[in-house]
Amino acid sequence: MEWLSPSCLPIVVLLMHCSLCLAVTVTTTRHKVEVREFADAELSCQFNTERENNPRIEWKKKGHDVSFVYYDGHFKGPFEGRATIQGATVTLRRVTQKDAGEYRCEISAPMDSVSLAETNITLRVLVPPHIPHCEIPSSAVTGSVVQLRCRDHQSIPPATYSWYKDKQQLHPPRNANASYLIDKHNGMLEFKAVSKDDSGQYSCLASNGVGTPKMCDGNHMSIDVSVVAVVAAVVVCLMLVAVACGVVLLRRNGFFSRHRGRSNVNYVPPPQEAQPQDFKHTQSFML
Repeated sequence: MEWLSPSCLPIVVLLMHCSLCLAVTVTTTRHKVEVREFADAELSCQFNTERENNPRIEWKKKGHDVSFVYYDGHFKGPFEGRATIQGATVTLRRVTQKDAGEYRCEISAPMDSVSLAETNITLRVLVPPHIPHCEIPSSAVTGSVVQLRCRDHQSIPPATYSWYKDKQQLHPPRNANASYLIDKHNGMLEFKAVSKDDSGQYSCLASNGVGTPKMCDGNHMSIDVSVVAVVAAVVVCLMLVAVACGVVLLRRNGFFSRHRGRSNVNYVPPPQEAQPQDFKHTQSFML
């Protein structure tokens, strides 16, 4: 093993000394925090310093711009009066969607060999379902494509949707040739070609596992006969009436009598001429 040159000894001593240094360190028990809306959220932050006895604690929130949450011993902006700090751990009271985002805990220890350290925590605020907005047509014509829509834009995580007809749940069909399709993620119920059997009271239920599922008010959808079908039926009826009238007229003109080709008028034969053997002499003739 080769000996180190004398010129390298100061560097080795410095590295050995730094390996024994305890710089400021920052940790958290939870990098991702999920709480329901209007509940309290705890953002944990623990730190250790080498020599600094009075480190500076700062909390910041990332957004379009980085804004202060806690600085110079006070909460700032919307967090003033609704947040507390214990050590470096912050508790936010009654959080809303505006509080969701990424937070950073920074500890500054000027007397330490490494004077700055930080940790990040992501806060996600869960929102239970609201009453979904439903689009249910009041009427449709047979054979047409009809779409029923259901959406809740406020629930977090996004809601999934179930459809009900006359208070009975419509299950997603397993057959690709089914008369309707249900997309539980975008809330659409689509009929490929509605029929009279599809008339009924429809409603939609939104759920996301956070709070109580919510249902929109039901709406009755009636299925009317298609205008084309009505016109076709009228045309067929008119044709049948025309045929019936034609048959009646033909019968009146004798086209449907039992002895077709013979007149139904009583036949009177013409008077017959007397035959020779029936001639009677009324006078005598002289030869």
